[in-house]
Amino acid sequence: MSGRMARFALGAYQATGTLLTPFVGGYLAYRAAKGKEDRARRLERSGYASADRPAGPLVWFHAASVGETNAVIPLIREIRRRDIHVILTTGTITSAKLAAERIGNDAIHQYVPLDLKPAVSRFLEYWQPDCALIAESEIWPATLMELGRRRIPQILVNARMSDRSFERWGRRPALAEALFENLALVIAQSDVDAERFRDLGARHVMMSGNLKVDTDAPPYDAEVFADYKKQLGSRKTWAAISTFDGEEKAAGIVHRALKERNGQLTIIVPRHPERADEIEAELVKLGLKVARRTRGDALAPDVDVFLGDTIGEMGLYLRLTEVAFVGRSLFAEGGQNPLEPAMLGCAVLSGSNVQNFREAYQKLARRGSARMVRDTEMLAKGVHYLLTNDDARRNMIEAGIGAVQEMRGALTATVKGLEPYINPLTVKARLLPKAAVQR
Repeated sequence: MSGRMARFALGAYQATGTLLTPFVGGYLAYRAAKGKEDRARRLERSGYASADRPAGPLVWFHAASVGETNAVIPLIREIRRRDIHVILTTGTITSAKLAAERIGNDAIHQYVPLDLKPAVSRFLEYWQPDCALIAESEIWPATLMELGRRRIPQILVNARMSDRSFERWGRRPALAEALFENLALVIAQSDVDAERFRDLGARHVMMSGNLKVDTDAPPYDAEVFADYKKQLGSRKTWAAISTFDGEEKAAGIVHRALKERNGQLTIIVPRHPERADEIEAELVKLGLKVARRTRGDALAPDVDVFLGDTIGEMGLYLRLTEVAFVGRSLFAEGGQNPLEPAMLGCAVLSGSNVQNFREAYQKLARRGSARMVRDTEMLAKGVHYLLTNDDARRNMIEAGIGAVQEMRGALTATVKGLEPYINPLTVKARLLPKAAVQR
């Protein structure tokens, strides 16, 4: 949330105890029409529960979207290993589906309540969490204030502070301090992030590293993978993953430029699969033949682009290639996570706008496993070079795997930082009768 939005929200909260309540219904209806809200579970966004609260200690995890959800999955499993119950809230349909697939019964999933005092109060009154662990950069004033009022420890895990957010918060130091002083602990991804949170008023800050490095490699269906590999034969491939508007067209232009020389298949995995129809139409205008995962299209020799328009199958797409361009970096800003392609054996290419993943890219680049490109032409040259130079590609792949191994350890550091909050809950949980601990 930007500083301006936070100032407005905090003022409304303090003055009236609510925020834009008359507009909630219309807001949710609009998002539902756009496919961004689960119509059947809209009441959860107003704080109404759709599941029973289990007996015993309960930790509330909040992860905004897919990336944050993936990052906290190992931490959720660590908490559950201690017999502590977990409720996980997310804000998107895609992250809810991912949670169902990757976590299953290890956590109760609910959609996060809107940052309105009545919704947040209703949620907290029902679930009564003993602790709140919030992933990365989610700062919501009403939620922070309500948790503080109830003396529920709230901790930012895998916390990061982008350049833009730090600048905006820095313009309003009093507001920042009023919010950040409510945090019992900030466990930051990097030394830079830790220093920024301290500057903005957080009292207790430590650095852990990036939890995304300690996640398991994304899963895949071995039978589906084997079938696609058979269809591909010896054909070369490269992938453009987590792409945003403009980057799919760039990938299509790259494919067209290299097709005569390499005969490659281009795999495009958009960050938002609901844009698939629009993306396909754009690629067809470039004269390209598109196969779509959702249609079960075969990867015939005349197919130019394999459009990965599904959720939760990044492990499949990345295993079909050894060269991956990571999007939201060429025409959009912020970047996306380069660690998954690196850990799955891909040479990484990216645009230069990677502020949200700066440290990860710096470490990969220092090892020689990631290269930055300025524009579509440079991307085409990079893809061609890696498709035709086996030694260079293998060197980048090995360097990336080594860099990921070096970066591991964030999960252990995070768990250690959480011990003062989690250990008492572990004791309490294990003193309960066994039947009460089981859901």
